[in-house]
Amino acid sequence: MDGIRIAFFTDSYLPAVDGVVTSILNFREELKRRGHRVFVFASAKRNYLRKYSSNDTFLYPGIEFKPYPQYNVAIFPYNSVFKLGELDVDIVHSQTPMVMGFAGLIGAKVLKCRTVGTYHTNVTNRPVVNAYYPKNRHMSRLAASYMTKYMRFFYNSCDRVISPSETIKRMLIRNGIENVGVVPNCIDISRFNAQVNGDSIREALGIRPSEKMVLYLGRISKEKRIEILLKAASLLMRKDERVRLVIGGTGPATEHYRAIASKLGISHKTKFIGFVKEKSLPELYAACDAFCLPSTFETQGIVVIEAMAMGKPVVGADYMAIKELIKPGVNGEKFRPGDYTGCAKKIDKVLNNAGRYRHAAIRTAAEFSREKATDRLLDTYNRVLSNKAIN
Repeated sequence: MDGIRIAFFTDSYLPAVDGVVTSILNFREELKRRGHRVFVFASAKRNYLRKYSSNDTFLYPGIEFKPYPQYNVAIFPYNSVFKLGELDVDIVHSQTPMVMGFAGLIGAKVLKCRTVGTYHTNVTNRPVVNAYYPKNRHMSRLAASYMTKYMRFFYNSCDRVISPSETIKRMLIRNGIENVGVVPNCIDISRFNAQVNGDSIREALGIRPSEKMVLYLGRISKEKRIEILLKAASLLMRKDERVRLVIGGTGPATEHYRAIASKLGISHKTKFIGFVKEKSLPELYAACDAFCLPSTFETQGIVVIEAMAMGKPVVGADYMAIKELIKPGVNGEKFRPGDYTGCAKKIDKVLNNAGRYRHAAIRTAAEFSREKATDRLLDTYNRVLSNKAIN
């Protein structure tokens, strides 16, 4: 089916940069290149409404989500149903399940559009509950129970549910969510490739050619378990004075982790570089010798794929979606979740054998190209629109 008109609804959008936003931008670009129309409905702070709006992007005023200021909660986006009607969309794809995602679901039901929902964020994951839910233990349990039921209701209201990985698909099915398929998030391998040179970034960061740079890139929040990486780096730096740690990104726990680095005595060898511009990402990956993601939160881990596309070995927690991506001794190494000693050993291993992982890492990333992932997304759309059963 050619010329599908698709509406993405999302609670996470520019200027925030995360896996959801990256997925939306990549899929939108490739879908448009193939002749489809993609409209984005999102929430934004009032001072960003004009900057990020366009003839195919419709932003609704939102208020800041206090636990995580980069995100906004749309105040009343339900009049979006009128815009949906004007655009004559074929399918509504809710990228998130909260206010904007729910508005998309409501609009689709009113207009009798087909619906797809992607499960990007594991909102009932224990570290998320600890970081963002009420601090009172009983209230936290109640909120987590409510959220689990809401997720089941929301996604079972969609014609098709997309999981970014097989691990998350199995988890959703265990939690009573039906009609789930896998469409991985994707990267632009024309941008993220092993020919990119990162020397200028290393120089700007003050990292010598003889030194070993370990990179973390992503949200700076407690569910990402960055303390594991900091403790591992502390062990590594005692063993090898050439090791340097670079932490890129922003988030509510930045000062928390700065304090941990200071307490561990590694502040002088650890750089928190803050927000990284999109155009600088390939060079930053290229600058590192190894990438580490200690998180036990990921539904896929798009930064892992980006790092591999650059030919970099990845060390990650052996948990959820990350364990699908990393093949020990092939494209990276895994460690037991929460085990900073194990993390240090695996980072040390890849730093001393980086070349052996390069080609396999690149091959792994190639399976997540925009072209291949969009083929799978379009297959989902076409089957949903033709009302065919999907196994």
